[in-house]
Amino acid sequence: MYLQIVMWDLKKSEATVESLREYLRDYAVDAYSTLDGMRLKAWFSNAERQLWGAVYLWDDADRVPGLYSVSRAIERIGYPPTSVGGFTLEATAEGKSVHEALSGLGVALEGQAK
Repeated sequence: MYLQIVMWDLKKSEATVESLREYLRDYAVDAYSTLDGMRLKAWFSNAERQLWGAVYLWDDADRVPGLYSVSRAIERIGYPPTSVGGFTLEATAEGKSVHEALSGLGVALEGQAK
């Protein structure tokens, strides 16, 4: 499997963490849920520092170009990510959690900023 980390510094963008949460609710979560070969996408943010990004887990690196078929982040933010990294997945572990599934979690979907 292949892990990808993408991040934007939003300080030069009109987009904010708050406005990008709307993008998640209105479009992105559903759109990315249709991608073949993507096991997981987890968006992250730091509203205080105006940082925004995502971690992807792909079946293999050949699947990565599929994200461009649904992504509208560059269009919303106004420029490419300020940091991109790709990595071979070495191992995974799932701990004991109060959440049965990861789908549907997060402040953008729950409506509570933390």
